[in-house]
Amino acid sequence: MNSRRTFIKQAGIAASAALLIPSFAFDKATKNVGLQLYTLRELLPKDVKGVIEKVANAGYKEVETYGFADGKFWGLTPKEFSALLNANGLKAPSGHYHMDDFVKTGNTDKLKADIESSAIIGGKYFTIAGARVDVTKGADGFKKMASDFNKVAELAKASGLKFAYHNHDFEFKKIGDTTGYEIYLNDTDKKLVNFELDLYWVVRSGNDPLKLFKAHPGRFPMWHVKDMDKSKPEQNTEVGKGSIDFKSIFAEAKLSGMTNFFVEHENNYYPDPISSIKTSCDYIKANLI
Repeated sequence: MNSRRTFIKQAGIAASAALLIPSFAFDKATKNVGLQLYTLRELLPKDVKGVIEKVANAGYKEVETYGFADGKFWGLTPKEFSALLNANGLKAPSGHYHMDDFVKTGNTDKLKADIESSAIIGGKYFTIAGARVDVTKGADGFKKMASDFNKVAELAKASGLKFAYHNHDFEFKKIGDTTGYEIYLNDTDKKLVNFELDLYWVVRSGNDPLKLFKAHPGRFPMWHVKDMDKSKPEQNTEVGKGSIDFKSIFAEAKLSGMTNFFVEHENNYYPDPISSIKTSCDYIKANLI
């Protein structure tokens, strides 16, 4: 009887402890801080191997690529770039690409080559970094793009990748009683089309990421974590130094469906790009995960 009472008591303590665990207690994968390499776009072409090593030394475990062109990442074939990442303990679960050729002509050759490059370096998401929507057509322009997203997502799926779309701010402009982003969310196949939410652009456009999570739970498996300068909102700053309340956002990671996030910093680095990304990484590890 005593052992039974002890078991019940211990079970009760365990259950109470579970309630005290914050909602942003992530699984192991999500604790890997990522960096969108566009952050270091001025440095990468000059010394890709040295810069990737510095990214790893700054504390990052994942990167998001961009700029795949002529079959290479900054002069390296996908296999060579994959080997470079592995040598530095890095993974690339996502990469930024474009689908302009497909939208204009319907030709899928470039898309297939891009998708293959992402698969070779171990990608999980094939991410479209903004789309050139015909905004003169209003809602119809966004509906057409949503349809194209579904088609490209099918191509990605055939290669074992998931499709994601990365926003800026123009998608949040009102079109009657809706927005382009709402059209994307509502007119795409939930099983195929995911979203990489750029938190800076959501806040900059006057919207609330938490409201998006609640309205569309699970649709945002990736984030861009980019802070906004307190006095000059058009400028970035190191994560934790700006005006975006990342603590409340990270607290709802589960509702968002977030599995990967990437620091991105486009301007106003302090004191320099490499030191800047380390400051952001250190803050995230100490305060957000």
